[in-house]
This record gives sequence, C-alpha cells and structure tokens, in this order.
Amino acid sequence: MHKAQNRYMASADLDLQIAVHYGIPYTASHLAFDPIQRLLAIGTLDGRIKIIGGDNIEGLLISPKKVPYKYLEFLHNQGFLVGVSNENEIQVWNLEFRQLVYCLQWEANMTAFAVVQGTYLMYIGDENGLFSVLKYNDEDGKLLRLPYHIPANVVTAGISFVSPQPIIGILPQPCTSGTRVLIAYENGLLILWDISEGQVVTVRGYTDLQLKGDVHTDSSTGVANELSGNLADHEEEEKEICSLCWASNTGSVLAVGYINGDILLWNISSNSSTKGQQTGISSNNVVKLQLASGNRRLPVIVLHWSASGKADIDKGGQLFVYGGDEMGSEEVLTILSLEWSSGIETLRCISRVDLNLNGSFADMILVPNAGSLENCSTAALFVLTNPGQLHVYDGALLSMLTSEEKPSVQAEKFPDAVPTIDPRMTVTKLCRLPMGGNSSQGLLKKDYAKKIAIPNLSAGTKWPLTGGIPSEMSSDNYAVERIFIAGYEDGSVRIWDVTYPIMELMFVLESKVPGVKVDGENASVSSLAFCSISMTLAVGDECGLVRVYKLHESTDGSTVHFVTETKHEVQIVHHGKGFHCIAAFAILNLPIRTLQFTNSGDRLAVGFKDGQVAMLDMQSLSVMFHTDYMAGRNSPVIYIYVHAIPQNSVPVKSPKQASLERPTDSAETVLILTKDAHVIIIDSITGDMISQQVHPKDSVAISMYVIEGSSAISKVASEKYPQHISDDNSSQSETEKNNNTNESMTQEVEQHCSSDTSDCCETLVDPLLLLCCEDAIWLYSLKSVIQGDSSFIRKVNLLKHCCWSTTFTKRDEKTRQLILLYQTGDIEIRSLPGLEPVAEGSLMSSLRWSFKTNMDKTMSSSDNGQIALVNGCELAFLSHVASANDFRIPESLPCLHDKVVAAAADAAINLSISQKKKQNTAPGIFGGIMRGLKGGRTENSPNNIDSISRYGSSQQLEELFSRVPFSNIPATTTGDPEVAELSIDDIEIDDILPTTSTSTSSVVNKSYTIDEEEERNKLFEGSTSDMKPRMRTTQEILTQYRFAGDASAAAAHARDKLAERQEKLQRLSQRTEELQSGAENFADMANELVKTMEKKKWWKI
Repeated sequence: MHKAQNRYMASADLDLQIAVHYGIPYTASHLAFDPIQRLLAIGTLDGRIKIIGGDNIEGLLISPKKVPYKYLEFLHNQGFLVGVSNENEIQVWNLEFRQLVYCLQWEANMTAFAVVQGTYLMYIGDENGLFSVLKYNDEDGKLLRLPYHIPANVVTAGISFVSPQPIIGILPQPCTSGTRVLIAYENGLLILWDISEGQVVTVRGYTDLQLKGDVHTDSSTGVANELSGNLADHEEEEKEICSLCWASNTGSVLAVGYINGDILLWNISSNSSTKGQQTGISSNNVVKLQLASGNRRLPVIVLHWSASGKADIDKGGQLFVYGGDEMGSEEVLTILSLEWSSGIETLRCISRVDLNLNGSFADMILVPNAGSLENCSTAALFVLTNPGQLHVYDGALLSMLTSEEKPSVQAEKFPDAVPTIDPRMTVTKLCRLPMGGNSSQGLLKKDYAKKIAIPNLSAGTKWPLTGGIPSEMSSDNYAVERIFIAGYEDGSVRIWDVTYPIMELMFVLESKVPGVKVDGENASVSSLAFCSISMTLAVGDECGLVRVYKLHESTDGSTVHFVTETKHEVQIVHHGKGFHCIAAFAILNLPIRTLQFTNSGDRLAVGFKDGQVAMLDMQSLSVMFHTDYMAGRNSPVIYIYVHAIPQNSVPVKSPKQASLERPTDSAETVLILTKDAHVIIIDSITGDMISQQVHPKDSVAISMYVIEGSSAISKVASEKYPQHISDDNSSQSETEKNNNTNESMTQEVEQHCSSDTSDCCETLVDPLLLLCCEDAIWLYSLKSVIQGDSSFIRKVNLLKHCCWSTTFTKRDEKTRQLILLYQTGDIEIRSLPGLEPVAEGSLMSSLRWSFKTNMDKTMSSSDNGQIALVNGCELAFLSHVASANDFRIPESLPCLHDKVVAAAADAAINLSISQKKKQNTAPGIFGGIMRGLKGGRTENSPNNIDSISRYGSSQQLEELFSRVPFSNIPATTTGDPEVAELSIDDIEIDDILPTTSTSTSSVVNKSYTIDEEEERNKLFEGSTSDMKPRMRTTQEILTQYRFAGDASAAAAHARDKLAERQEKLQRLSQRTEELQSGAENFADMANELVKTMEKKKWWKI
C-alpha cells in the first residue's frame, strides 16, 4: 500500500497543450477589433482571449491568472494586444508568437483606459482622478510609465470639484494625433485637455445645463418630439457618467450616457467655456436625448457612433445605445438615426430601431469597412450576448434605416468554423490515417476538399474578418494525415482535415439516403466508425439506421443498397468524388450505441440500446446475424472490440495452459461490453457465444481495451492463482481495506501474485483485458477470460468517478498508457499494465473548462493520445508529451499578425499624412514668411482640429510625454499662446550654399578703437539715467551697434539679406517639388505592393 501511495504522490504534472481551438468561450465578455489587420479579439471572464481572423484562422491566449478582463485593446497594426484585468494587471500579448510578453501591476484601481492608435502609447485614468501615460517598448518588451501625468486638481483648477473623482472615460480627440484628449470624470465633468500646450481647451458639465429643449424618441414610432422647457430643479444636480463616445469623426460632438438614462450630445468645438469658466454654457452647445419618458430608467451602459455616409460627415449618423429604457422593459439594442443641419441645436431624430437580443447583453463593436484609413463606414455590427453568443448585423442594412422604407434587420449567426450548437454536435471521432505504402489513405487528398467560400452578409457586404496568415506548411500539397468526423442532431455528418492546426472542411454528408425513403432519416447521429484500410465510414442514429459511406475516386455511377429484416433493395445513383452512401441498414428500430469495424474492414459490428448485437457484411452488404445476448436485461452495449487471435497461440510457462486450444476456429473474436459491466465474447462469423464470465458487481462500465504484448507484470499465468492479496495486509477483508484506503490514500491496488516472490515478474505474450468502470479499473488475462476464468490480475479503486477513458501508444516506444477523465474535470495518465499514476492535470488548468454533463459523449481520441473535446461552442484538441509534435507546432500554426499588410498600411498612412502636410504646410509656410517679413505672427486656431498637429508623429508625442508636465513652460508669453513666431531665417535647407561676397563684409569686420568714455556715450546716446527706456526695432539695433551707425552699410546688409531670402525661397520651392515627386513615386510603389500582396493572399486561400 505504501509503495503504491509513494508512486502516486510522485506523479508529475500533466503537460497538456492546446493544439487546436475553435469557437467562442461561453464566458466571453469584451470585444476588440484591429481595422487594419482585420482581427477580432474576445476577452473572457476567466482570463482567456479568443482571436478570430479569416480562412478558419483562430487562436486562444490564456492568462496565467483566471481573472476577468475589463479592458481589451489592439495596438492597431503593431502586432500587440493589451488587456487589463479586474486586478488592474496590464498584460501585453505578442500576436505573432502568441505569448504574454509583459505584465505590469497598476497600484490604483483603473477606471479608464485608451490606446493612441498608430502608436505604442496608452492613456490610463484611475479612481483618484490621475491621468497617466504608458508606452510599450517593443525593443526590450517592457511597459514604461512615462513622466507625464495630470492630477485632477490641475485640470479642475478654478472649477467647483469634489476630489477625488474617478476618471470614468478617456477619448483621444480625432484628427489631433493624440495631442488632445477628452477626460470624463464620474460626477459629470468633461475636460478637453491639450497635451502639447498643457492647458484646458473646453469644459463641459451636467450641472451647467440650461436647455432650450429636449429630444424624446418614441419607441413605437421612432419619431423625435421637441419638448420645450428647462430642466426641472431636481435634475440640476451631478449625474454620474456611465458611457461616452465621439458623435463626430472630427471630434466636435460628444455623446455621453448617464446613470439616470439621459443621453447628452455636447458641442466640444465651441470656445465658450475654457479653463476657469464653468458657467454660461449656451443651449446651442448641448442637446438631451431620452429613450423613455419614465422616471425610473436604466443607465446608459454603452454608446457607439457610426458616421453618416454622406459627404458632410459631421452632420449626422447613427447612435447605438444599450440602456436608457424604462426599468423592466425588454432588453434591446437601440439605433437612433440623428441629423442636424447646422449645429447640434438643430438636431432631430429621423428614426429609431430596437434590435432584440438573444440572451443578456455583454458587449458590441462596430467594424469599419476595409480600405479607407479614416471616415470609414460601418461594415458590420457585432453583438455579444451571454453565454458566448456572437451575432452579426450587415452595416449596409443598418445604414438604410434612415430611408422611408426601413429594411427588416435580422441578426445573422456568427459563422462557426466547426458547428457545435447549431446544429448540435452529438458524437465525434478523431482518426489518424496510416502513412506510406499503398494504403487507401492515398485516395483522400486535399483536392477532395470542397472550398467553402467566405459567406457574405445578408446585404452583400463582404465578411469583415480576413486577418491572419496560414502556415506555409498548410498551403503545400500534402497527404492528409488526420481527419475529424462529427455527427449531428439533424443526422448530418461533417469531415475535416486536421493534419495541421487549421481545420479545413472536406465533406458534408446529409442525412438523406439517395434514392431511398427511410423513416427517421433525420434522426440524431449516435455512433460513428471509420476504417482507414477500406476508407469506409459507418454512421448510426437514434432510430436504428446504419448508413455506410465509401470514398469514391471516380465520378461513375454506383449502387445504393437498402437492407431491412425482410427486403434488400438496390438503387443506381450518380455521384461525384468523395464519400457517398453505398448502403443503409434498418434492422431494428432501436437507438444504436456503438459501431466497430473488424480489423480488415470487411465486417461491421453494431451494438443496440437493449443489448442486441448485429454483424453486417461489408462485401455483400447483408446482415450476417443479430442476437440478443443480454437475456432481457436491456443493458445497452457501450463498447465493442474485435480481437484477432493468431493462428498459433504462444503458451506461457504453465503446462496446463500450454495444452489449451482456442475455443473457436474463427480468426477474430468480438468482445462486447454492456453498461452494467458484463463482458461477452462471441465468434465474429457465427455469432456464437464463447464466454460470459466477467462481471464486476455493482459497477457502471466506461470502456474496455485489449492490451497486446504486455511486459513486466506480476506473474499471473503460472500454475494456480492464490487468494487475493493486498499490498499492505493480506488478512484484511475487502470491506475493511476499502474503508482504510479512503481515509489514508488515494487508491487501492489489489493484485494476484504467485507465492514464489522470487519469480514474480516475466514478459507475457498473452494479451490483457482492461476494463474501466466509474469507480475501479480491472485487469484480466484475455486468454483466461476466453477459457471461462474471470479472476482479475489487478484492480485499482478510484476515489473520483471516472466518466471517460482511452489508451495510447507512447512515441517511439511500444508501451501503452491509459488516460482517465474524472467527473471533476481532472485528467490522469496511468502506466500499462501496472496501472500506476504517471501524470495528472485538469481541464480547468489547461482549458479553463469545468466538466459538463454528457461532455464525454462528444469526446474522442486518436491512437497516439490526441484528445478532441467539445464544450458548448468550443472545440479543442489536446496533445500531451507523447503527441505534442504531431501537429508540427509551432511551425504549422497560422500567424496572427501579417507583416506585409502592416508594412503596406504604414506606407499608405505615411503617404496620406505627407500629402496632408503638403496641402496644409505650403500656404502656412509662405504665409508665415510674408507675415514674418512684416513682423506679424502665424495663426493656429485651437478649433482647427482637421489640420495635422505639429506633434503628429509618435516620436514627437513621446517627447511630450517624456517630461514632467508644466516643468518647462516659458516664464513669460505674450499674446495668444497658440500663436507661434515664424521666420524664413529659421528654415534650414540641407544643401551646400555657395559662398557669397558682399560689399558690407569689410565694413562689418572693421575694428574700431575708441576709449571707454566715448564707448559709454555712444551706448547711452547722451541719455540720462532717469529717462525711461524706449522699444527699438531690430534694424535700429543693427544699424547702431553692428554697423557703427553707418546707414549705408546697414542698407547694403538689408539688400544682401533680401537676396539671400529670395534664393532660399527658390531652393525651398525646388525642394517642395522634389518631395512631391518622391511622394507620388512612393504612392505608386505602395499601391503596387498592396496589389501584389492582395493577389498573393487570395491566391493562397
């Protein structure tokens, strides 16, 4: 007993790898989208992140901690994904390598998070009202906290503000390249902050409202009604902000949702409120929307904006709202179509549409169309509901809601690469095909795969998720090594190629039998069997129908046999390449529980729910026999094993056993296992019963295996079996041993041993029979069982209920091992035939799954230990050490970051920015030059948010954030701080300037020797100390001191300076033309690169 206990305690942790994962986790809670890479990320409540791209490309990232995510954002086109957990841990994931590259624990509770798109910068707001900036350094793989920060007391100076107030939202203002950011505080205060200037631009707040009118939307008619009157006195109080979004692509209008159900649209572009001025907000700056007129309304939890597709993008669009309705009303997602002609004071609601939800709301996201870098229209709306349901709406239909004839908008189901729920998957089989030789596996090539086109949405919009790159290995012409077969509740069967981690659908077999009318042909599939030698597939259903499919290489006609107890019909049908039905057997109208081909594939054993067994001939497509071996016990047949007996049995040492002969002349015997743990052995040809002795009492059977060629086990086939002996005390009764074991150790091993301990072990040539039950594992000698002796060799009592098991062959070894799955979700590997624990793990630790009832029904495994599991919408393939490289991971994994697309997008963005700079800079520079010559200043209006900021690049933003704010502001400034002095003399052109000789050079370099008194007189020009100083021009100073008062020398210098400026202007114009030509050439190169890579990407599909 202690020996067994020590071995158990020394068992290693089971290293399970998720080779394949498809489907959306049922704990999904957050959505994120990369508009350039076209990837969708789904965060969960258990620390997982699902990534979905195109062409069946999916990935699963698992955090070390089982903690929900509260924020999830892509670093757009950078190949990184940032998640923030409920424990305020910031995680950075590398999508190319599918690795968690850095974690940073934030010291305070994070209440707002935003990413400056196109950069590695992130904005963070916390519960104390502190605004902070982070940067991810991709070179050393670390998150850096930059010095720049904004305390709440700095932003709200001069404003009535109760501190601390959490920052509830952060929105970088569009078209400002991240230099302006909207900071929303929980109490309703809205601050537009200019990072480059370090000052407040606009202040808005709920308490400032003096509304001219509200806009109410009628849920039944969708018509907006104007109601006059100011806010009631009880409404003039602080209202907590719940959600906010820009309602304009240029960041001039902000939509804010409040806890009381109100929605306010704020005009942010106005100058009427600046730092230190909170009151006096005009009614032209804010409009209130109400979805319901009641006093008790739901908080506005989610707001999203989709701009209008019209030319004037800042005059309307669609506002997507979750919340705001009366409490107790049906859960819907509301779409408001808004329009205003001049300012938001003219806003009117054109239409209102309520989308009914399938399940409770979790999150939503608007996916823009591909191609355009800005002002993108909406391609699709993704709505996530619990548990883990994702629905899609065509953006083209949503944009038509403003028309007079509103289209019917229905949710479309998110297309599953592997359906598990609709239709419901009922049974699976994972098969590894034999490689090499002349096997029939060579017929199953990738050419048979029916390419399923990516579906368009209902209005014709192309499917928006196209990201990721398949592995080069999966695009080569290869032989199919592994297939996954799934049966469904509607009677259909699907077959996938799973040679590599990307599953490719090959065949869809409908439930109908061609040319034959069969009762219950749409019955649920209950059992599958596949013979890789003959490439034959058998499908059994709940109505007792067995359909047999065979792989056809040609497109000639073939026959379909329909066989019952009384008739045998033959139909001639035409077919193409692939699997096609060759026969249908309807023998008994009883659910089929198991199917098993013989080793050669020429016969098929069928086990029914009531314990009957039938044998079908696959050559003549006829019934050989069907018999009830259970004598009315009605225990289902759950497992059938076909064992081939060699022509010459090899005896063991016992002379008595050496004289025994096989009890039948058949080449194969069939072992039948029923649910009540009866093992029956019959002849595979005649159906005669050979033995029915094995029957552990009060046991529920799980599975049964025959272990060929066992090695190193306690001697069992020598002379006469002794009494049962426990490892620690042979005098204890079985009941006492069980009780003691439950208290002191995790398992009990009973073993038959010879009294001669010196000869306890030897190599056996006898196969062993392994019987797995819910509470115990039994090991028998198969030859002894066939001869009628049911004494077991070894028994292991299990403290946890087992629900599924399988065996596998270790890589590069001849030994086999046993895998057990318990109802607790624990997984255990045991040695064979010793049944000693080797390793242990759990579904929770590897997949974050809890065991669900009937999960074992859809589990299957290959002979090398790969396991397929289904849980809700999820399908996963698990591999352990013995089979980890069968999928050729990581080389075969699809890449989740397309570097070619990233480079092309960066080139296009840089080109767009350079063109805008060229358009905006040219008049600005030359206008500034002229004003500089006149002593004037350039204008830089704070409301000109369409222009490219001078801090537009990521490097310049990082320079702003690398300093402590307010530490290097100039001590004195005059005039408008937004106005910058610009002179042509400040412009440097990188070319070699010719050396010029001027007439003033000799004058400038003259040396004047005067005494100290004369110099003092000239300096003060005869003035006294009590005279007030006079402001002099630059030219007066130069004339007085540089040219010693010589007016002619000063005039000559001015002429030279003007000539120099004219020459510089000419060179500047020439350089502008060169840059324009280079930009055009670069644009052509970028367009050619995009076209080439698009062709390459679609060619691979």
